[in-house]
Amino acid sequence: MFDKMDFSQMGEILKKAQESAQKIQEESEKKEFIAKSGGGLVKVTISGKGEVVDLNIDDSLFEDKESLQILLISAINDAYKMVEEDKKLSASSMLGALTGFTK
Repeated sequence: MFDKMDFSQMGEILKKAQESAQKIQEESEKKEFIAKSGGGLVKVTISGKGEVVDLNIDDSLFEDKESLQILLISAINDAYKMVEEDKKLSASSMLGALTGFTK
């Protein structure tokens, strides 16, 4: 596995990998993820950092507190799942970049 690897270049490989990981993380944090529930009655926007940045609730839901709560929870959970999935994809990209530096 390591027979073709030049260990004298390990510092440079690690530096490039770290720079690539930082760039991927910065790009991920700039993204926004939007989830809707109730056919669009509730819309939540969450940043790549996992912060809720926008929330839209249709006026008709203010008369039905229970439905509002259910739809709000659903939209928030869906948006957080999107953020987590993006983090997994970013981690895969970082690993792919690391293996690319060692070839």
